[in-house]
Amino acid sequence: MSSVQIGIVGLPNVGKSTLFNALTNNNILAANYPFATIEPNTGIVPVPDERLHKLGELYKTKKIVPATVTFVDIAGLVAGASQGEGLGNQFLSHIRSTNAIVQVVRAFQDPNVVHVDDHLDPKKDIAVINTELILADLQTVDKRLPKLEKEAKANPKLKPELDTLVRARAMLNDDQPLSSVNDLDLGHLADLHLLTAKPVIYLFNMDEAGVNDEARKQELATLIAPAKALFVCAQLESELRGLDESDAAELLESYGQKESGLVQLIHAAYDVLGLQSYLTAGEQEVRAWTIKKGATAPQAAGVIHGDFERGFIAAEIVTYDDLIAAGSEQAAKAAGKLRTEGKTYVMQPDDIVEFRFNVSK
Repeated sequence: MSSVQIGIVGLPNVGKSTLFNALTNNNILAANYPFATIEPNTGIVPVPDERLHKLGELYKTKKIVPATVTFVDIAGLVAGASQGEGLGNQFLSHIRSTNAIVQVVRAFQDPNVVHVDDHLDPKKDIAVINTELILADLQTVDKRLPKLEKEAKANPKLKPELDTLVRARAMLNDDQPLSSVNDLDLGHLADLHLLTAKPVIYLFNMDEAGVNDEARKQELATLIAPAKALFVCAQLESELRGLDESDAAELLESYGQKESGLVQLIHAAYDVLGLQSYLTAGEQEVRAWTIKKGATAPQAAGVIHGDFERGFIAAEIVTYDDLIAAGSEQAAKAAGKLRTEGKTYVMQPDDIVEFRFNVSK
């Protein structure tokens, strides 16, 4: 698949833009008032992967192409956004093309940064955002439903899609996000790009003391269980910008952290979306490719080019650890570490692959 797209949403003044700047190393306007972000800002971030540089040294190539994640920063939502309040629907529409949503929740006290409701209440803030997403989805469903009911009368094959839509509407009316129900076949509704059908990662923006307060983090995590919770200090992320690897590691350690918020967020996104990467390597370039977990070799080949999938013959594979241990592709082959896999092979994250294919004209 192409770059994973993640929409960053939240109320005004929760630290979204500060976090976005830090994650993408951009410098968009971070202002202490609502709606500072007028258009959705987009930043493309390489997925950190130390394997690529080691392979680059081994193959003596200068072209290294990491997998990427695209972050889209959406203007601060407010209660009534789905009805056009604040900057309204235009911003909700920007989330529709994303694969997952990161909801930034304010969990820090700062008298110098006003809260939209004048007091800190993460539970209420989460409810406001979720309600707006649910209301926006209800509008989308209600617009489609009459048309689909009419079409289903003429074409019985559309009944499963209609049944799913009716059930989705009932769930939304009951204040349930669609991603919270496992047995709803959302494939029937894919073309609607429903917001609450997307996986959500809750990112609690905390101060320095908060990111090391395990009791507080547990308390916040229970608000959104079983969804994924991350605890990040946007101020720390800002300080990490521009630092070299050793200085960044030292600063993280001083905050009691092992990984930056960016690394945590990318790992969480790959996890909730069921993604992994595989590698291709040679003298021309070393590259990471993003695929779904469980993808077969032909499906993985198709990410490079459709012809690779259509004309798939075989995949020549060596695992990363075996190649590094051997010191070269030739040595790995001589040691019997290079193997040939066919159409049913399920790709693994440490696979380094060369695809064999043939497309007749």
